[in-house]
Amino acid sequence: MASDTIPVIDLGPYWSGDTAARQRISEQVDWACENIGFLVISNHGIPQSLIDQAFSVSRAFFDLPNEQKGRCKPANGVAPRGYHALATRNLARTLGQETPPDLREQFFVGPLTSRAGPAASTPGAAVFYSENIWPEQPTAYREVFTEFYQAMEVLAARLMRIFADALALPEGFFDDKIDDHFNTCPSNHYPVVNGDPLPGQIRCGAHTDFGSLTILAFNDAPGGLQVLMPDGAWLDMSAEPGQLVVNLGDMMQRWTNDRWKSTVHRVVNPPVELRGESRRQTIGYFLHPNYDAEITCLETCQGPDNPPKYPPIMAGVHMREKMERRVDG
Repeated sequence: MASDTIPVIDLGPYWSGDTAARQRISEQVDWACENIGFLVISNHGIPQSLIDQAFSVSRAFFDLPNEQKGRCKPANGVAPRGYHALATRNLARTLGQETPPDLREQFFVGPLTSRAGPAASTPGAAVFYSENIWPEQPTAYREVFTEFYQAMEVLAARLMRIFADALALPEGFFDDKIDDHFNTCPSNHYPVVNGDPLPGQIRCGAHTDFGSLTILAFNDAPGGLQVLMPDGAWLDMSAEPGQLVVNLGDMMQRWTNDRWKSTVHRVVNPPVELRGESRRQTIGYFLHPNYDAEITCLETCQGPDNPPKYPPIMAGVHMREKMERRVDG
């Protein structure tokens, strides 16, 4: 594979049970994760009709008046639930950069089953196990995103099994580290913004993701995702119908002792001449391990000449530190 392009990996043969196919695909995934930190997947099992429904109802929500959308704000502005308005977050801050806030608005869905029990016994965990906030309009939002979240939850767990295989670990190695997860599913809206952005202000500042992996569905438009490639160049990133983008987060990089990459990426502004047609949507699914899962160097990613580079850290502690930095204010 070339290191200046994002590989497209057909997962279909992996599920077939063919040993040679599984080995080939796990090697492809290992290469992509080690060299780029991004890959595109096809035959992933998520129906395109479900993806289209999710885009439709989220677009209808973002079309509502700001006052109506604002009723879905979480009481705690940091909580990854409900509505977060335009220019209220700043992801570049998570890398220590001071830039104007991001030109996007979001609606977050978290675990569908209440997990207040585990949160109550772990200091600092409650915000990550908050109850969901559902909009009254559109009426289908809850039904559609419940089905979408469930489908993505299954896919994310299956991807972690492929990751374990690629890292020469037992296939179920990560299962008990994600069975009480606090995964989030934000719908992201990049509206057409009137007037010029502030100096240095873009749709989403340069950052790495925080968890173990991210799955992203596109409804593309001018002014999109860019990935910082190994040669230092920014590569425009997209996906064809039927494909999803997968990238690694910081926890996976820590787990693998920097063998795999949590790659910097951003969402840029459209060219001035294309602003009028630049309304853009994406829907992400972020796999965040159990709050008390220990992110410590994997045995297959260390050795006498390659000692662990990071001290162990609880997944929730790592996440809280990152989240608190990105809020504007």
